[in-house]
Amino acid sequence: MYSLIDELQWRGMIQDIMPGTREQLEKEITTAYIGFDPTADSLHIGSLVPIILLVHLQKAGHKPIALVGGATGMVGDPSGKSEERNLLSEDVLNHNVACVRAQLEKFLDFDPGKSNAAEMVNNYDWFKDFSFLHFIRDVGKHITVNYMMAKDSVKKRLEGENGMSFTEFTYQLVQGYDFYWLYQHKKCKLQMGGSDQWGNIVTGTELIRRKCGGEAFAFTCPLIKKADGGKFGKTEKGNVWLDAGKTSPYQFYQFWLNANDDDAETWIKIFTFLDQPRINALVEEHKQDASKRVLQKTLAKEVTIFVHGEEEYQKAIETTEKLFASQNAPAESLSVEDLEAMDGVQKIGFSKEKIDAGIDIVSFLADASIFPSKGEARKMVQGGGVSINRHKAEGIDMKIDGSLLLHGKYLLVQKGKKNYYLVSVA
Repeated sequence: MYSLIDELQWRGMIQDIMPGTREQLEKEITTAYIGFDPTADSLHIGSLVPIILLVHLQKAGHKPIALVGGATGMVGDPSGKSEERNLLSEDVLNHNVACVRAQLEKFLDFDPGKSNAAEMVNNYDWFKDFSFLHFIRDVGKHITVNYMMAKDSVKKRLEGENGMSFTEFTYQLVQGYDFYWLYQHKKCKLQMGGSDQWGNIVTGTELIRRKCGGEAFAFTCPLIKKADGGKFGKTEKGNVWLDAGKTSPYQFYQFWLNANDDDAETWIKIFTFLDQPRINALVEEHKQDASKRVLQKTLAKEVTIFVHGEEEYQKAIETTEKLFASQNAPAESLSVEDLEAMDGVQKIGFSKEKIDAGIDIVSFLADASIFPSKGEARKMVQGGGVSINRHKAEGIDMKIDGSLLLHGKYLLVQKGKKNYYLVSVA
C-alpha cells in the first residue's frame, strides 16, 4: 500500500510527527488541513510546500482542506517572527482571500463528485459571530496560561525587546479552535504545516482532546533554507510570487535555474513530483558533469510547469535562450519585437538629448539608475562586469552615443551575470 508518510520522509518533508499519525493515514481516508495566510493577494514560493503537501495527500486518496485565514489574518501569528505584523482591514483581507482561493484551485482537485474532493474554508466564517466572552468561556478555559507560555514561539517573543501583545498571545488559541471546528464539522483529524507552526498545531490537538475527548494528529515540514544561509524565496527584487503579474514566469523559472548544486539536490525532492528512481538517476547524472546543470534545469522545468503551465515554461525557455545566447552573437540579431517582448529585463527610459550629445558610460549607468552611484558603476565597469549590446564595456572612457542604439532607440545593458536592462531612448 502506498504510504504517504514514507513518500514524504524520503523527500525530506517531515520534521515533527505526532505518534499514531501514520496508523491513522493507513487506516482510513483522512481529512487533513493546512492554513494559508492571506496577508497578500498572492501566495509566494514559500507557500508551495504546503500546497505540495496537500497535493501529495490528495494523490494518496485522502481529503485536503485549505484553510484561508480571514480571521487569523486580522490577528497576526508570532511564530518565527520578531515583530508584530500590521493588521489588515476587512476589505483588503477579503480581496486577498479571494485571490488566494483562485490560486489554490489551480493545484487541487475540487470536483465535488469525488469522495476526496478538496475543500476551501475561511475561518472568518466561524469567528465573525463568536463573541469575546463566548471565546474565553468555550475555548480559553481549556488551555492554561502555563501551557501557552511554554511554547517556543511565545518564549522567544517574550524574551525579545518588543515583547508580545495580548492579541498575538491568543493566536495559538484561535488556530487551535480552527482545528477543533474542522474536527467537529468536517471530521478533520490531521493538521499539517511548517515546523514553526508545531506549537500552534499541538494546541489544536490538545483542545480537541480536552473539549470533546477526540483524538487528532499532526506533522510538520522543515522550513526550507538555502545551503548558503540565505533566505529561501527571496531575491534582490523581494519575494518570488506565484502570481505571474508579480513575478513573471521567466523570473520564476530563473529563480529555480539559479539554485546551487546542494539546493537543487534538496529542492528537486520537495518541489517536484518526480519519483525516487528518476530523482536518483538525475542526481547521479549531475554528479558526472555538474556543468550541464541537469538538476537545476529539471527542477526549474517541473516547478514552472506546475505553477504556470507548459506554454509559459516554453516562453521562459525562449526568453532564456535569447537573453543568454552566446555573447558573440550580436544584439543586432534581436528584432524590435524581441527587445520589447523580453521578459525578466528591467525596462528603463533615458533622455535622447544626453545620448545625442554623447555621455560617458559611468554617468550613463548612474543617471539611468542601473547603479545607485557613479562609484559603484565605475568599479563594475573596471572589473569587466558591464556589457552594452552584449559587448563588454571597453572601460570608463567609453562613450554612449547614438551610434550604439539598436533600431535607433534601444540599448541592452547587462550588469553582472543576471541583471539585464532594456534602455529605451526618447
